Amino acid sequence: MNGTSSSRSIRDYGLIWLKGMAMGAADLVPGVSGGTVALITGIYDELLGTIAQLHPRMVSDLFRNGFKATWKQANASFIAALAGGVLTSVALLSNLLHHLLVNEKEALFAFFFGLVATSVPLVGKTVGRWKASHIGMAILGTAIAAAITSLPISAGSNGPLFLGVCASIAACAMILPGISGSFILLLLGAYGAVIGALKDFDLLRIGAVAGGAIVGLLGFSKLLRKLLDKARAHTLALLTGFLLGSLQALWPWKKALSLLYTHSDGRETWSQTNTWPESTDTLLPYIGFVLVGILVVKGLSRLGSSMSRTKK
Repeated sequence: MNGTSSSRSIRDYGLIWLKGMAMGAADLVPGVSGGTVALITGIYDELLGTIAQLHPRMVSDLFRNGFKATWKQANASFIAALAGGVLTSVALLSNLLHHLLVNEKEALFAFFFGLVATSVPLVGKTVGRWKASHIGMAILGTAIAAAITSLPISAGSNGPLFLGVCASIAACAMILPGISGSFILLLLGAYGAVIGALKDFDLLRIGAVAGGAIVGLLGFSKLLRKLLDKARAHTLALLTGFLLGSLQALWPWKKALSLLYTHSDGRETWSQTNTWPESTDTLLPYIGFVLVGILVVKGLSRLGSSMSRTKK
């Protein structure tokens, strides 16, 4: 894994930056996982392996082996390029995505529905030859994702400690294709506070979220890495099911059922169920957004394939 860094060109790192931007944009939207983008663009294994190997002892390695050797050991060039892309998306797109979620939610979800739906067969192909046990794992993953995305939304809090704990839980979901970290934040009642902290550049809360996310990523990535090493096909089948089950959360048309709670600023949060559009006249534009999502996935998939060929 680490050996790939020395053979990469500036163009390769530019592509990794773009993939990081795509991951960051996905993680900002409840219902979409940055792990999905990592998987379809061909960097999922390297991302997991790199995060899983990070350890506090690397601080002592820095003094013992020097900066250059420790940087290479940590595959830090890859992480820096990817993190740079994610942070670029957060800085540039958090306001836009917040606006779209409030004012153009159906169109935004139609786009991501197309993106995730197209990802299902792409991830499914990585399983190889499907057996009965793989199908069983996919069904289990579908049921888990559908159950999680159907849970009622919590009222939550905006305290730094609460946000840090929520971020730690959400970070585990961020590297799981099909289970959105943002959606977990939404379920825990922390999504609005996190987006608000990013918009207002609240350093205390941003620091709490970043710290919690790092703890969650470091811990969970090691477990997921072991699962992929020991039972790769079954784990990928489970992840395929996660993607399939998450589609119900991304269905663009929702109907409000009952009022859950009212925020201090007067905003209301309602429990919702999927429904059909009220008029077929409005269906065509949203099909267009679905098609755009499909084209984006195809483009990202080809980007991942081209990078794999370049490394070979």
